[in-house]
Amino acid sequence: MASVDLTVMGAGVWGLSVAVACARRGAHVRVIDPHGPAAGASGGIVGALAPHVPEQWNEKKAFQLEALLMAEAYWSDIARLSGQDPGYARTGRLQPLADAGAVERAYARAQGAADLWQGRADWQVIDTQSGGWAPASPSGKLVHDTLTARLHPRRATLALARALETLGGEIAQDGLPKGPVVWATGVAGLEEISAMAGKTAGTGVKGQAALLRPRNFDTAGSPQLFAEGLHAVPHADGTVGIGSTSERDYEDGAATDGQLDVLIARARALCPALEDAELVARWAGVRPRARSRAPMLGAHPFRDNAWIANGGFKIAFGLAPLVGEVMADLVLEARDRIPAGFRPEVSL
Repeated sequence: MASVDLTVMGAGVWGLSVAVACARRGAHVRVIDPHGPAAGASGGIVGALAPHVPEQWNEKKAFQLEALLMAEAYWSDIARLSGQDPGYARTGRLQPLADAGAVERAYARAQGAADLWQGRADWQVIDTQSGGWAPASPSGKLVHDTLTARLHPRRATLALARALETLGGEIAQDGLPKGPVVWATGVAGLEEISAMAGKTAGTGVKGQAALLRPRNFDTAGSPQLFAEGLHAVPHADGTVGIGSTSERDYEDGAATDGQLDVLIARARALCPALEDAELVARWAGVRPRARSRAPMLGAHPFRDNAWIANGGFKIAFGLAPLVGEVMADLVLEARDRIPAGFRPEVSL
């Protein structure tokens, strides 16, 4: 068996994206996860890769923009390496605007997008569209942005796992870490760091989601919807991911309940095409949120020769292409281009 140059603990989207980036640079990588790839929050069903609003610009928004602009080429290459479709497409997004004030803010953000998005995507205010997919808008106006994309989280994570194997990496369910170690262990990792620090570095937030299949409307290729805090994400197979709740208090992180029923009812009321849609799947999982609410990337504060990639609450898939690259830079080449606000110590 070949010697291991790097161990990654955790086979979620960030652990695997780091592993793939390092394997591309010639490292022999072993990923260890007792539950296997996509077993946790990375095994979800919604897959909204949505940008922050283009205003009050900061390092977090700039990092996300760079990652989203990388995504099409990145996931295309993962599909090529793995022979599996991660479900990526840059289909855009529609958002209803509640009133004249919201319309005014949306026009200001359109100018912000023109200034900040490098001419590679648009944020436009458009008239309400007729038909069964667009949501009702009290103002008669919608925001249409062309930066938002989608993928299928579970399929994308499994495609990353297969791509890693194609590049010569290994995935194991047990074993001791060898060599430099990247800890990408999600909620369990936040709990461990909190115990080491003697204070809360982050916590898990439960999310519930559903997969619907419209009966009389072909949504494949349609833009996402974001209305009243709810995402509706059309996938290539004709299903629509609906999500999600954000629950700080919960007993069973994998159980669905009446909160998801309420979410589904809201989706049916917001979008005519979903009124009689078939319920295909229900899902629940716990996502890691660092105390700072920013990603946690960098040197491990309590372990030698170790690093952390954690805290990708709601934005893990959107950031994954760039997270893999900057962590590979840091671990393999000692080049640090991680934003200061993402350092693990910020959450401690």
